[in-house]
Amino acid sequence: MTTQDPLTIKALYQQPFLELIYQAAQIQEDNFKSSDIEMCQLVSVKTGGCPEDCAYCSQSNQSESEIKLNPLLPVSEVEAIAKSAKERGVKRICMGAAYKSPTSAAIQRSCEYITAIKKHGLETCATLGSLTQEQATTLKQAGLDYYNHNIDTSPEYYSQVITSRTFNDRLDTINHVGTAGIKVCCGGILGMGESQDDRISFIHALTVLPYTPSSIPINMLVKIPGTKLAEVADLDKFELLRTIATTRILFPTTRIRLSAGRDQLSELEQALCFLAGANSIFYGDKLLTAPNNARHADLELLAKLGSNNAQLG
Repeated sequence: MTTQDPLTIKALYQQPFLELIYQAAQIQEDNFKSSDIEMCQLVSVKTGGCPEDCAYCSQSNQSESEIKLNPLLPVSEVEAIAKSAKERGVKRICMGAAYKSPTSAAIQRSCEYITAIKKHGLETCATLGSLTQEQATTLKQAGLDYYNHNIDTSPEYYSQVITSRTFNDRLDTINHVGTAGIKVCCGGILGMGESQDDRISFIHALTVLPYTPSSIPINMLVKIPGTKLAEVADLDKFELLRTIATTRILFPTTRIRLSAGRDQLSELEQALCFLAGANSIFYGDKLLTAPNNARHADLELLAKLGSNNAQLG
């Protein structure tokens, strides 16, 4: 990944649409097989009760959404999910827990999850909130492969979405994770009322992270009743495609995951996202508390696209 200044990224993002998609598709083809669309599965290992005020999140204590609070799952349940996921071609399990910062008990249980999942030959990822350096090191010693900690949006727009944690707080955790030797998974959410300039600034912020992301999730806002952004205007899908394509050009060898909001896209729109540079999805009927595409629909779509990773049957 070559660092680019914001004006260069803006020129790239705003070039004629088909030229942008063609350039991204060429870079994608140079670095990945077109049949290689990686499947990951996101498991909510602890749901609800988060003290953060993220305006998009139904698990925030400040939202009025009807989310049932669930404590940390038993290790046996997470292992059973992992075993089933592997049979369908999933490569990585991501464990999500609604914390601002995980407790010692949550770190210990997460280490047990990691051991159980890796027994089945799967990669592991976790998203547990802000980490100290000691916590990141503990997770690395347990065998954690990736840690997800999204910057969510541009530094300029960040305070419009979250006030309980600063943008620099996010960078601190990413630095702790990278220092511990864990691969960084970091992306954001589109369609939260941000401008096109914010989307360009978000991409630029990814290019100057303290550790280059090995995985970049690109989410579209899922408007959940009871959250502060439930009534925001819909995102123009051309903006989604421009963001994916620009990110692919700047991060030629990084996995770009088409994440939350995929259920808002048709099969052909998803296929265009893969052409533009996305090459990974979350598989499973739910993403933490948000809806996702039906499992059979994803497997059928990947089969139509000729992906080597989906296991039908």
